[in-house]
Amino acid sequence: MTAEFGDFANIDVDKLLNGADGQFAKMEELQKSLATLVGHAQDDDGLVIVEYAAEGLRELQLHPKAMRLSSGELAERIKEVLHAATQDLQDQVNAAMAETFGEEDNPMRLVQDPDAALQQLKSAEAAYNRTFEDVMGELDRIRRRLDL
Repeated sequence: MTAEFGDFANIDVDKLLNGADGQFAKMEELQKSLATLVGHAQDDDGLVIVEYAAEGLRELQLHPKAMRLSSGELAERIKEVLHAATQDLQDQVNAAMAETFGEEDNPMRLVQDPDAALQQLKSAEAAYNRTFEDVMGELDRIRRRLDL
């Protein structure tokens, strides 16, 4: 009977299920962790302070002295600090993902490197095609054996 199923007959189902349970637990912890992350930034003078989270801009504090800046200068500072806060949040997300998945399997790495993502997709496609051809070949052998 083992010959009919090849290596699949030797799969340790308990180990497979425990591994899946462990991955689900990791994902649940990651989800909770990501919900609590907040990016922080402020300008060098401390006139503009920003907090940015998954829901967007959480906090914008303008020191009273910031009102002495021109509207253009204040707007530019707000944009720069907002960008820094979103980058801080992104860095925290990357760190949490790397901790959960490991640096090599970090999904954020693929977002930041589209060429690597494309290469991984091509590799997965090739593996799928090989598996499909193997299965179809085996089905054809079974069909011939059964004279269908």
